[in-house]
Amino acid sequence: MPITRRQALLTGAALAMSSTAGACGSSDAGSSGAEPLSDADLGAALKAGGSLTVWSWNEPLRKTVKDFMAKYPEVKVDLVNAGTNTDEYTALQNAIKAGKGVPDVAMIEYYALPQFTLAKSLTDLRELGAGKLKSAFSPGPWNAVGAGADGVYGLPLDSGPMALFYNKEVFDKHKIKVPETWEEYFAAAAKLHAADPKAYITNDTGDAGFTTSMIWQAGGRPYSVDGTKVGVDFADAGSEKFAGAWQRLIDDKLLAPVTSWSDEWYRGLGDGSIATLVIGAWMPSSLQLGVKSAAGKWRVAPMPQWEKGAGKSAENGGSSLVITEASAKKTLAYAFLRYATVGAGVQSRIDEGTFPATTEHLGSRAFQDKKVAYFGGQRINRVLAESAEQVASGWSYLPYQVYANSVFNDTVGKAYVGGRSLQEGLKSWQDASVEYGKEQGFTVQ
Repeated sequence: MPITRRQALLTGAALAMSSTAGACGSSDAGSSGAEPLSDADLGAALKAGGSLTVWSWNEPLRKTVKDFMAKYPEVKVDLVNAGTNTDEYTALQNAIKAGKGVPDVAMIEYYALPQFTLAKSLTDLRELGAGKLKSAFSPGPWNAVGAGADGVYGLPLDSGPMALFYNKEVFDKHKIKVPETWEEYFAAAAKLHAADPKAYITNDTGDAGFTTSMIWQAGGRPYSVDGTKVGVDFADAGSEKFAGAWQRLIDDKLLAPVTSWSDEWYRGLGDGSIATLVIGAWMPSSLQLGVKSAAGKWRVAPMPQWEKGAGKSAENGGSSLVITEASAKKTLAYAFLRYATVGAGVQSRIDEGTFPATTEHLGSRAFQDKKVAYFGGQRINRVLAESAEQVASGWSYLPYQVYANSVFNDTVGKAYVGGRSLQEGLKSWQDASVEYGKEQGFTVQ
């Protein structure tokens, strides 16, 4: 379970003391608030070498680590899979609380980052030089790592600007036009299911990440965060816009009652009974690996808009690499972060299927002009890179979003099985989030 605010403050204080003690008599620049590290500082640390422990479940990062150690043989990186998302976060919190076994570097998804930031468990990377990297990343991921007056607490590892993935074969068969607006999408849902009762426009049994991303694109900003003062309001215009519109698909039974990432889901994507996905830009590799039978059938289009031509998108997923405050090797750790997120490691991860967060790669001709055979030779990165530029600003996650997402199915999720509407479910989710926040010592409005 997420740590309480009291535990967070105690942990932060303990780690700060540990970090200060570790820095005494050390030449590890940046760990004591010194001037930002120069390239010469990083080069010297890489030449001197040492060992780093990195926690991540990201498979493409293995190639990056392998290449990094080949280039810098004096550095040994121990890449540990401590569990996927919430499992890793629990293990990380436990290690921090215990004061032992804390990795130097960890992968943390954007939605979970505020929880560790508020607990003062992470290094503010501005003191290491990260402040000057703002232009290196697309706005959505950069905002997500806490850029701004309060610090930079991670470097974006990847990103998930949203797009419409659709089965062209199914659309062509039923003469369905690729929807540019959500109204057109809802009409396509009805037309498809009427033509083939076994086919659905998409699946959805309730997913916190998808719901918040859709609200994000619709203009909703249900969360406000100012330190330990937070607000939760799912009655804002954007939240109500999404809930009211998506309710139509639920009421008319136009959503496949299939849970994402299940065997049934993969079969549906392969046989055409699930015709679209509105999802993050990391999806292509999952389709290519998990739905090989549908090669050549899928295409990518811009995310449908609430107003035609609005050009608004949102992020769905994505992760950062952070340096823990407990690490005694911050200079070496930052050198690794730089390599992995803005250096040669970016291309190695792209080659392994990662969608980048770096403006250099997103805007490169080689990246945008790449034809992907699985998608019928379409240059899908052009669509996805444009979506990255269109991510709406101003989104915030709760400092306890990990907990909030864990109770989504007990609140909003019930709207998918009857008995309450999506709007009622969002109100229930809001109430649960407010109650939990107050229990943890937050001032919640």
